[in-house]
Amino acid sequence: MQGQYQPGEEENKNTKAPEGYFDESFDIFRNFVPPTIDKIMAIILGIESSCDETSAAICIDGEIYANVIATQEMHAAFGGVVPELASRAHQQNIVPVVEQALAEAKIGKKDLDAVAFTRGPGLLGSLLVGTSFAKGLALALDIPLIDINHMQAHILAHFIEDPKPSFPFICLTVSGGHTQIVLVRDYFEMELLGQTLDDAAGEAFDKTAKILQLPYPGGPLIDRYAKTGNKEAFPFPEPRIPGLDFSFSGLKTSILYFVRDKVKEDPDFINNNLPDICASVQSRIVSILLNKLRQAAQETGIREISIAGGVSANSYLRSELFNLGQQEGWNVYIPKFEYCTDNAAMIAMAGYFKYLAKDFADQQIEPLARWN
Repeated sequence: MQGQYQPGEEENKNTKAPEGYFDESFDIFRNFVPPTIDKIMAIILGIESSCDETSAAICIDGEIYANVIATQEMHAAFGGVVPELASRAHQQNIVPVVEQALAEAKIGKKDLDAVAFTRGPGLLGSLLVGTSFAKGLALALDIPLIDINHMQAHILAHFIEDPKPSFPFICLTVSGGHTQIVLVRDYFEMELLGQTLDDAAGEAFDKTAKILQLPYPGGPLIDRYAKTGNKEAFPFPEPRIPGLDFSFSGLKTSILYFVRDKVKEDPDFINNNLPDICASVQSRIVSILLNKLRQAAQETGIREISIAGGVSANSYLRSELFNLGQQEGWNVYIPKFEYCTDNAAMIAMAGYFKYLAKDFADQQIEPLARWN
């Protein structure tokens, strides 16, 4: 049995920079003198700005030396990400985030061999900030520009640290807006086996949290409350979707009607049963995901199984996949917590592989809100 995760692991060693953290103190990096670097094949700067986190990372010959993230906490007041506010925050944070990443990796801008950036999918305004910065920096330094598919990068996060999956492997990618089962034959040879027909698993978590009047982001709160709840307290239906596709809209509707009817009977129903509700909802979402994943493994005969994306940080999903892997005889791979949520380390790693393949973009490239 292989895999990086053991039940109970919830570490986050990322460099987290709170909103407003960056100020004039970063002027010290403007005169930074880079050290002499010998025998290095490639130094890649990765930039991630697809949603509400601005991130920069440095990859040197396939190793991550810095991974800096600036979060945007202002969205909690609105119950979700406000695209215009997100893009403005990216504009404020991107320069100091990149400078901090360079400083942590102890290199200068002139040492970079390429700039990799998230082209899509994501919020167009947010993507535009990262794309414009990457294009400008690559042009100024006269180095290659590398465009990265955000969902592919989530899959390639498995190659940041050992153990790494062997090709071919199956990856369940679950993020806020995507739920997919992908057959990965090589770094950039991937086949979509199944995907959601409507809502994604992350949306099911977030919309449930909103129904339960939990603050944004609600997914991690459901995970937290569920730890003390009874997952069999309230049964919710599992949709019967043919093949390897998913659907979460019906589940979301059933949760909405269930809570509405119970609150009519007892106005304090949510407060009195919150852990049980969260545990029951979480258990059903995870069972939907893992049942399809088991089906994909059986149909393909592949035993190298992985998960990626923001929802893969969910502790119950991680532990249940670990248990299922033991039952099925799979080799299970789960990235560390800090490489599950949106981060530039995965962008830099994907950029490194594309750099080795000499797969570069030109200055006319534009961001894509939707990208198959």
